[in-house]
Amino acid sequence: MTAADRDDGDRLVVTVESEPTVMGCPACGVVAHGHGRVVVRLVDAPAMGRSVRIRWRKRRWLCPDAGCPVGTFVEQDERVAAPRSSLTARACRWSIEQIRREHASVNGIRRQLGTGWRTVWDAIRPILQAADADTSRFDGVAILGVDEHVWHHVSTKPIEAGGRGPKELTGMVDLTRDEHGRTRARLLDLVPGRSGQAYKSWLTERGDTFRAGVAIATLDPFRGYKNAIDDQLDDARAVLDAFHVVKLATQVVDEVRRRVQQDIHGHRGYRNDPLYRIRNILRAGAENLTDRQNARLNATWAADERHLEVQVAWSCAQQVRSAYHQHSHAAGRAIAEKILTSFTSCPIPEVARLGRTLKQWRTEFLGYFDTNGASNGGTEAINGLIELHRRVARGFRNRDNYRLRMLLIGSGLDPSPHTHR
Repeated sequence: MTAADRDDGDRLVVTVESEPTVMGCPACGVVAHGHGRVVVRLVDAPAMGRSVRIRWRKRRWLCPDAGCPVGTFVEQDERVAAPRSSLTARACRWSIEQIRREHASVNGIRRQLGTGWRTVWDAIRPILQAADADTSRFDGVAILGVDEHVWHHVSTKPIEAGGRGPKELTGMVDLTRDEHGRTRARLLDLVPGRSGQAYKSWLTERGDTFRAGVAIATLDPFRGYKNAIDDQLDDARAVLDAFHVVKLATQVVDEVRRRVQQDIHGHRGYRNDPLYRIRNILRAGAENLTDRQNARLNATWAADERHLEVQVAWSCAQQVRSAYHQHSHAAGRAIAEKILTSFTSCPIPEVARLGRTLKQWRTEFLGYFDTNGASNGGTEAINGLIELHRRVARGFRNRDNYRLRMLLIGSGLDPSPHTHR
């Protein structure tokens, strides 16, 4: 550093230059001569609450070889900044960490840097693209999760026609446990569409080594993803996500309550109707109910004998829930086996339908208890992060930019080797 001052915009301006050294021509290797300097202005990471500018007095060199095609050239140092970048390497690292760790928007970063949105994104996008091209993130994946989410809510007009393409994207997440049995979910990729073909094509692109390493594949009850797993992951055990199984059982209770409500009162439910008043209690686990809530339930069951169907449906949902809350997976499996045997013969049509659904997914339903509790919970956590950043950015228009941003915040990209650290 040779000088530090403030400009009219109250920005800190730091002037730097490299130490004198012997420089060889990059084309012919002949020792070059000094040929003046070129001042390049760069945006640096903010300091002391101010945006910072770097005035880099680059050395210009002249090759003395008359036949050399280079003639003159300017020094480059990627520790300071990448060629043609407007941000220093330090500013790039700072910006990426702000997005990754602090959930910052690019617009918020550019305000702190005192520059434009395009300047920031054009500087960090090549770093994220280089990290995306590194396929080492697919190594060692033993448990693979899959789920979909909606990334925009406008027209599905194709990208070639100026639109944003499909609204839904399928995300693949690494749910492999560490040596302590803990899962740290990592977003591996996002592909357009919500279909078994989209998942199948992605698995095909990963190659035989990747597919052979996947021992467990978790999923929601969507037949398209199951078909892709059966087709591409022959040796993997498919596991139905526990949350969605309990959600299906809870929906059954709500459906029975609404049907009985209509049969008794002829309307959807008024504020003082007994069944309508306990609608939220019916969604909770029995172990979490207070004495007051239990008293309200018992009073509702006793108020009308026609409420018996709702009571039975609620008991069945609690039985499904209890399978995942036993002291051991063997005890949970025993309850799950009982559910598969008894629900299909239940006289309540909604419960019988749930039993048939679980019977169709029997192997995947029981897979939770055979794989030490593998679930798609980490995938849902990644989806929560994606939704957070989509709201922070107030929507995205470019799917490629969206994918890079979400891979970064989902820990799928490791930009550190590509940021001149």
